[in-house]
Amino acid sequence: MMIMGKLCCPKWRLAKIMGWLQLFLGGLVIIVSVCSLVRLYSAGFFFHSEDVCRHFYGAKDVFAGFDVKVLSDRVEEVLEKMESLQNKIEFDVQKMEKDKELLGMSNMSRLEFKRYLEDEIIQPLYDAHIALRQIRLPKSEAIGNTTFLEEPLINNFVIEEIRKYITPKENKNGKVNIFRTEKIYNTIGHSCVLMKKELEDYMDYDVGSYCKDDWNLAQKLMLRGCDPLPRRRCLTRASKLYLKPYPINESLWKIPEGRNVRWNLYKCRDFECLSSKNPNRGYTKCTGCFEMEKEVLKWVNKSSVPPTDFLISDVLDVKPGEIRIGLDYSVGTGTFAARMRERNVTIISTALNLGAPFNEMIALRGLLPLYITPNQRLPFFENTMDLIHTTGLLDGWIDLLLLDFILFDWDRVLRPGGLLWVDKFFCNRKDLDDYMYMFLQFRYKKHKWVVAPKSKDEVYLSALLEKPPRSL
Repeated sequence: MMIMGKLCCPKWRLAKIMGWLQLFLGGLVIIVSVCSLVRLYSAGFFFHSEDVCRHFYGAKDVFAGFDVKVLSDRVEEVLEKMESLQNKIEFDVQKMEKDKELLGMSNMSRLEFKRYLEDEIIQPLYDAHIALRQIRLPKSEAIGNTTFLEEPLINNFVIEEIRKYITPKENKNGKVNIFRTEKIYNTIGHSCVLMKKELEDYMDYDVGSYCKDDWNLAQKLMLRGCDPLPRRRCLTRASKLYLKPYPINESLWKIPEGRNVRWNLYKCRDFECLSSKNPNRGYTKCTGCFEMEKEVLKWVNKSSVPPTDFLISDVLDVKPGEIRIGLDYSVGTGTFAARMRERNVTIISTALNLGAPFNEMIALRGLLPLYITPNQRLPFFENTMDLIHTTGLLDGWIDLLLLDFILFDWDRVLRPGGLLWVDKFFCNRKDLDDYMYMFLQFRYKKHKWVVAPKSKDEVYLSALLEKPPRSL
């Protein structure tokens, strides 16, 4: 009898806890439903009949920019989570009643009971709680129905990781932080709303697990203006066998170990496949970029230099000892940075993986890649760069207004006396005057300026320009 009493005690305690949880969740559902009904029916007493619909659905007039349907969907999602949890608890209780003899024989241990509560009850209840707290209602900034604001973008997304990311994070101590703000706002580009499905696919992952191998989706989002991307709380995948990189003096001019790259999202599966002789290599820009015997000749070979190709030695002689740090805004594998490193100049190379592992190649050569798009503001402070070099990226395809924004950003980060090296920019002959004006509008000092034919209808423009002091 004592043994049977001990066996029944855990069963009775579990059933009692399940019963209280069922009552608690049922009460929450009733409270939410009653509040919704009270708000609905009370509106008729305080608003004229023609104002009732406007009170609830007049988003254009009252809630400027607020999506009432999305808010309704979010509330419905929370109710569904709570209802699902309640149904599961009811099912488990009924199952326990039917399997009393089996439960008495097996006797669930305290560890199993703890895991059951954490996985099947506490975590779903926590998810519903967080989802409910993150529903953002319009906030009145004045008396009456004058101005209603909401936290931007919150209610446009369903994936919880996006909502958690863009929700403002208030300082834990309630004081102003070192950045002199009371909250930290994580930013994403406004075009993310137009790419809602792609962004939700990108942020739909298991926290703490391995990330999906989806850098190409991330790059697509970046290139279309959904940038900067949200941070993710998952672990990045590496290649199955990552080998030690070559020493720095050797790595600059040697093809890296192919096993250090994840190739599954590229057309090629090794560096040999990226040869310019292969028409199906997966990329078109920067012919020969992955062939070191061709790259090693760039910017140093005096015997066969066309007039539009400037030598690094000639450029550095313009400002001897003054060029120390700079930016290479180009398409390439870091060869310009490698050549400048041999001259004790540190160059950051911008790179996108346009069909080939450009970022991986630059890093494996022991150089610094900067993964940004042409529509992104440079992450450098004003008047800091000694040199900006560009080749192969901003050619005659670029819109003049976009080029204008880019050039003004370069001017912002280039220091007084710094050099802008435009390396073989090409365009249609009929567009040359427009593009020449874009570069000349800043009134930089001309050290070199060469225009040469590329083909019958196209021309090359190379220039070396110096930013004026502009001291006020």
